[in-house]
Parts: sequence; C-alpha cells; structure tokens
Amino acid sequence: MSFQTGFLTDSIKRFRYYKELGDKTFAQIEEADLFRQPSTESNSIAVIVQHMHGNMLSRWTNFLTEDGEKEWRQRDAEFYEGKSTRQHILDLWEAGWTCMFDTLENLKPDDLEKKVTIRTESLTVYDAILRQLAHYPYHVGQIVYLGRLFKNEGWTSLSIPKGDSSANLETVKNAQRKQ
Repeated sequence: MSFQTGFLTDSIKRFRYYKELGDKTFAQIEEADLFRQPSTESNSIAVIVQHMHGNMLSRWTNFLTEDGEKEWRQRDAEFYEGKSTRQHILDLWEAGWTCMFDTLENLKPDDLEKKVTIRTESLTVYDAILRQLAHYPYHVGQIVYLGRLFKNEGWTSLSIPKGDSSANLETVKNAQRKQ
C-alpha cells in the first residue's frame, strides 16, 4: 500500500472514530441536554453540531474545485440556537459527516498533492484533511465533555473507565500472548 493510500484510509478511520464518540454521546443524553448551556458564553451541543454541519458542508462540497468557505455558508448563524428537535440536530450531524465521508472516500491517492483553497489560503489536500482532523475532534471533545458533565454519575465511559487502566492493560497483554 502506498503512503498516499494509507493516509486516506487512516484519515477516514480516524474521522469515523471521532464520529462514533459523538454518536455514543448522543445515545447517552436526553433531548434537553442537547440544548443546555453550562454558561451564557458557552455553546450547547446543538450549537456545536450546527457549526460542525455548516463547516463540513462548506469544506467538503466541491472540495477540489471551490474555496472551502462557501458564499452560501452562514457561519455566524450556526452559533445561534433556533427552535429545533433532537432529530433535527442528529440529522445535521449525519448530513455533515456523510458529506465529508463521501468526499474523502472518492479522493484518489494522486489528489493528496493537489491544491485546494480554504478562506483564500492555498493548502495541499493532505494538509486540508489534517486541518479538519484537528478541528472536528476538538468539537467532538466538547460534545463528549458536555455529555459527561450532564450525565454525571450516569455516564458510561467511552474509553477506559477511571481506575481500570491496569486491568485493561493486563487484558491487552493477555490477548497479545494468545496470538
């Protein structure tokens, strides 16, 4: 496998992991939690999803041929919560990721060295992918943090639960020994 093919495969794998963290958070929280703000200056989960949706559609629509900051995007509006429902927010979440995955899965290894533009900045395709691989996990981390904050003791860990690191490491070592 070439480095370029591996980069695309691994990037998609990493994006899927972060989407899954968000999906698992949504499965644990109530509808009201989507619209809850811990403070007046913080964003709700719904607002974070609206922003990610707008960013994903703007960045990944006609990715190789148009500036990633589309004229039709209303970025400032993404940070205001309107009347919405859980289903609407989850639909935005899915639509954004679908747009991104459809684009990434159709890129060819040779595309990685092409130039694209985001907000008038020229980037290689691989750098544009890395840029989003930093941006989306940042927001997914916010979503997970808020979900955990709202669920408190009812939260089911998305990774190794507190206090289970040694037991988890031992399980991994035992599995490796059996191979």
